[in-house]
Amino acid sequence: MATKSLSIRIDDELLNKLHVVADYEGRSANSQILILIRNCVEEYEKAHGAIDKGGK
Repeated sequence: MATKSLSIRIDDELLNKLHVVADYEGRSANSQILILIRNCVEEYEKAHGAIDKGGK
């Protein structure tokens, strides 16, 4: 599977808080964001069924 990049805009305060949470969990901010995205998708699929791999 190819790895893609995604840029986001985030204010300083929220980014700093993300770093605190990620450090507490022993992860990088990037890894923490991936965990959050995976959890979000998993919860969505539990409620609505599997998402077609084709995308949108």
